Amino acid sequence: MKSAPRTAPKATGRDAYFDNAKYLAIVLVAVAHAWEPVMEGSRATRALYMVIYTFHMPAFIIVSGYFSRSYQGKPHQLRRLLTGIALPYVVFEVAYSLFVRYGNDEPSHPISLLDPYYLTWFLAALFIWRLTTPLWRIVRWPLPIALVIGALATLTPDIGADLNLARVLQFLPFFVLGLCLKPEHFQMLRRREVRLLAVPFFAVTLVFAYWVAPRMNLGWFYRSSSVQDLGWPWWSGLVVIIAFFGCAVLLSAAFLALVPGRRAWFTVLGAGTISGYLLHGFVVKAGDYWGLFESQKWLGSPIGLVVVTICATGMVTLLCSPPVRRALKCVTEPEMTWAFRQDVAEAGPRR
Repeated sequence: MKSAPRTAPKATGRDAYFDNAKYLAIVLVAVAHAWEPVMEGSRATRALYMVIYTFHMPAFIIVSGYFSRSYQGKPHQLRRLLTGIALPYVVFEVAYSLFVRYGNDEPSHPISLLDPYYLTWFLAALFIWRLTTPLWRIVRWPLPIALVIGALATLTPDIGADLNLARVLQFLPFFVLGLCLKPEHFQMLRRREVRLLAVPFFAVTLVFAYWVAPRMNLGWFYRSSSVQDLGWPWWSGLVVIIAFFGCAVLLSAAFLALVPGRRAWFTVLGAGTISGYLLHGFVVKAGDYWGLFESQKWLGSPIGLVVVTICATGMVTLLCSPPVRRALKCVTEPEMTWAFRQDVAEAGPRR
């Protein structure tokens, strides 16, 4: 078989642009999580944190939705859903719960698959979103319907914590948006004029975030609370979710416009973002549980925040590396042929 040129994107079946986007998004996730324990008192860091939190998960979810467009609930797709999302969720939900018990000295901390801890909510959400993909592909107005559902979630304080459903529904419109996108939409974002506009747009957003930082409840950015819980009247739910959706989409577009389309040294790390996402939480929580952030007050200073940023970037880069991905493959990408009927296993190719 003739080998393909090194620069050809089809050599590995992966698009360098999307691998770059996933890696850069996961870096922002890790940096924002690392800032949380040390940013108190720094208005500039709080503003940066707010901007990052507005778009880092929406961008990641939009890309996830885009790559879920072909999901039709076929046997091989259901198999991948179980092995690539459900199994990692179960394993890491239990692992994080045990880490809280013994790492934070909380022996009574419950182990519950219905109450996602910390960052495992994303796997539960992705499982639900992908299962509903065929429904979104047949309705006439998928995005408006998803926005209405998200708005209703903000109006329901008693929606409960099961599977972090409030967050699942409030982030749903971004997944549905990804389902609606086509390759030409991403090609448009990569045009030179769009890239040039993205830089001043981020600058203006940062200035606005700096102004609003002391006045804004961070609960809005986590999308896990109702408007009543955040002290707003119930009727503001629809307005708020549309406003936040618009801001998040614009910032996600600006971010995706700035993502390089060519192969870079970090492109290979894009294939390991699930490892980086699931593992970096242990490092951040360990620093919190074991008093690192509390004892090292200087980490909240400008120099300290730079150090935290560099360490978080290096840490998640290492966790996305091929050796770590291979070591974790038995959990994140297991074959599990023993668990499925042979005729089902051969029903379609794995993606």
